[in-house]
Amino acid sequence: MKTRTMKFLGAVALSMGLSAPAIAAEAVNLDELLRQVETGRVKDAQEAQERLAEFRADRSSQQQKLANMRAEKTRQENLSAQLETTFEANDVEIFELEAALQERLGDLKELFGVLQQASGDAIGQFSNSITQVQYPDRTAWLTEFAAKMGQTTRMASLDEIERLWFEIQREMTETGKVVEFPTTVVTSTGEEVEKTVTRIGAFNLVADGKYLEYLPETGRVLELQRQPQARYTKRLGDFEGASSGYTPVAIDPTRGQLLGLLVQSPSLSERIAQGKEVGWVIIVLGIIGVAIAVWRWLVLTGIGSKVRAQIKNPQNPGNNPLGRVLKVYHDHKGDDVEALELRLGEAILRETPKFQSMLPMLKIISVVAPLLGLLGTVTGMIVTFQAITLYGAGDPKLMAGGISTALMTTVLGLVVAIPTVFLHTLVSGQARKLTQILQEESAGLLAEQAEAQRGA
Repeated sequence: MKTRTMKFLGAVALSMGLSAPAIAAEAVNLDELLRQVETGRVKDAQEAQERLAEFRADRSSQQQKLANMRAEKTRQENLSAQLETTFEANDVEIFELEAALQERLGDLKELFGVLQQASGDAIGQFSNSITQVQYPDRTAWLTEFAAKMGQTTRMASLDEIERLWFEIQREMTETGKVVEFPTTVVTSTGEEVEKTVTRIGAFNLVADGKYLEYLPETGRVLELQRQPQARYTKRLGDFEGASSGYTPVAIDPTRGQLLGLLVQSPSLSERIAQGKEVGWVIIVLGIIGVAIAVWRWLVLTGIGSKVRAQIKNPQNPGNNPLGRVLKVYHDHKGDDVEALELRLGEAILRETPKFQSMLPMLKIISVVAPLLGLLGTVTGMIVTFQAITLYGAGDPKLMAGGISTALMTTVLGLVVAIPTVFLHTLVSGQARKLTQILQEESAGLLAEQAEAQRGA
């Protein structure tokens, strides 16, 4: 225990011996800091005293500057008063001069107003006219002229008034001409090419057998992305190639509106695509029905030819329905009438199904096609009502897709069903006619057999 106490005291003494020098160094630094602060205060006081002395020494010059500024202020105030008086006098003079100008203008004011209105109307008309392609600079001049006529300080010269009349007259004259001129055309693929364009009055622009479109917003001439039907474009080549006389050609009197509606109308393939899946199923059934009808018509026509040839040669039965019936007759010629009738009836029954082959399928197609059209109508109207539920009935374009599907499937169903019914009736009639021939020939053979047995 005594040994542990001695070790603790030794450790305390050692730690005190090590920390004493650090405390002494910290005391030295604080003294140095205090001395620096005191030195700084003394220095600041000296600088303040120096600035105060300098200000007092310059006091006389500052007073001189103040006096100069006050004198300048007085001079500027006198100048301001003088300018204000001049302004008022000039204002009165301007008012009097404007009154005199208005009085002297007299009727010219109305003339300038008319010129401004006429030039403004001409700008709107020329900008939307296809003659703008030939004379693009006139609108800039008209715009400047209209702005000039809107100012009271500027008057139109006689040359300007004559040019306005000239531009209006030229527009009227050019709209009655058919002319050719070169210009840049943007093709349907987006390329800019130089072409000779034919302008038909103020109605249409054509080039290379195609109708063109003029965009007033950009001032460019574009090929229509889709040309109208061939009956409208087939005469454009002759029209462009004609050098004199009259050549019929289709023009748009609405200056592009009707042409735009024509090119937007869907083609036959686009209309068929509007029927969607149901429409394609109806078309496939129609193709199958027509193929069956043509096939059976050709087969029955060939059989009919062989049967008619066999009628002329009953003693030599061939490989045809009537020949096979005649062969049964010749093979059983010695039987009694009743037995022979049964054998001939059996032979006719074997031949009849071959005449009716695939005809039930043709009849099914004629019935199913309008039902599929009705199915497409119902699904299209469901789509239409869903669009109305989601977006309302304010935009007809949102409902157009469903209505197009409904109407197109109905049309396709009727287009397939109506000719299929006719074809089924035609082919069935031919099959019944062959059956009737077999029955008639069989009845004749039985009659001959009965007469022969009664004679024996």
